[in-house]
Amino acid sequence: MPLLAYPLFALVTGSLVFSVLMVIAARKYATVPSPPPPAVWPPISLLTPLAGKDLGLQDNLRSSFLQDYPDFELVFGVGQESDPAVAVVRQLMQQYPRVPARLIIAGEPDCPNAKVHSLKAMTAAAAHDLLVMNDSDIRSAPNSLRTIAAEFAGPTLGLATCPSIAIAGPGLAARLEALLMNTQFMGGVLVARMLEGVKFALGPSAVVQRKALESIGGWDALDEYLAEDFMLGKLIAGQGTGVILSQVRVQHHIGNAGWAATLNHRLRWCRSTRRSRPYGYFGEVFTNPIPLALALVIALPASWPLLAATVIIRICSCWAVARWALRDPAALRDFWAIPFQDLIAFAVWTAGFYGNTVSWRGRTYELSSDGKFRLVRS
Repeated sequence: MPLLAYPLFALVTGSLVFSVLMVIAARKYATVPSPPPPAVWPPISLLTPLAGKDLGLQDNLRSSFLQDYPDFELVFGVGQESDPAVAVVRQLMQQYPRVPARLIIAGEPDCPNAKVHSLKAMTAAAAHDLLVMNDSDIRSAPNSLRTIAAEFAGPTLGLATCPSIAIAGPGLAARLEALLMNTQFMGGVLVARMLEGVKFALGPSAVVQRKALESIGGWDALDEYLAEDFMLGKLIAGQGTGVILSQVRVQHHIGNAGWAATLNHRLRWCRSTRRSRPYGYFGEVFTNPIPLALALVIALPASWPLLAATVIIRICSCWAVARWALRDPAALRDFWAIPFQDLIAFAVWTAGFYGNTVSWRGRTYELSSDGKFRLVRS
């Protein structure tokens, strides 16, 4: 047997173990019972930072106005009055005058993370202590706030982060990115939840108690981090406050970006993850079983039956995550592309080890070793 085949065989074996763990973790999450309704429905502030008019923005924001909940307000934050999202918000405020809603003009950011700058302004304006934060590309079901309120009925929970079902446009690049998010990425989240608990937050949608946020120093403690969502969960969990993966599943409408924009987004994601949790980033090698098994076949052609078995196990584990955990009705639509998607993901993951700059909204930032970032070119 060629010498290279031994470490490759070990890596393939480890990745297959991880695939099995994905199935178990998906089933454990899927069978969590729904929490009973609280005796009193707490008031909730729903915060949405805005930047530009994304595809489907009006329908995304409309889902916030249509929440079936007795006491909630909507707070939208935008950098400038000239932002095209402003007209969308004001139109919806006119259509739904009975829903308490306000628009905050946050101004130019005074910190590297523009989203956190907007969240600071919205949190200061929010009237309530239970804060739901949805990105502008999130669409939530009408009963979402009721489920969140039930989860926060206990005294120990400080943060809940909501899994999202990525929904892409018709383009192949966007569909493959959605496939990545709904299988490989969410599978890693579920395995982490099962093995060590939730010590992170997911960016698209999260819920935090104001006192838990204040216990870590508020948004000021996060405004220099690119992955502010991850750090929010990490710091709150570090305080000994409860953090969970919510039973609220939201739709994440990621648009229809082409190959260049999609690959740039993936690379930014990888480099940010490498800086935020370097050991976990190394461990992500086990989330790519098909490329590893293919490399083993190249080194040892007689191992092709293992490659065939790996493809089957990989597809089954991805189906468990997308169908059981996310309850995605379209889970099988693009599963034919899993081998192709895994090869792309492995290539981008490898590229993520190189370089410390990321491009974001037309600007270039440099990442430091602690996960913080600074603007180097606008």
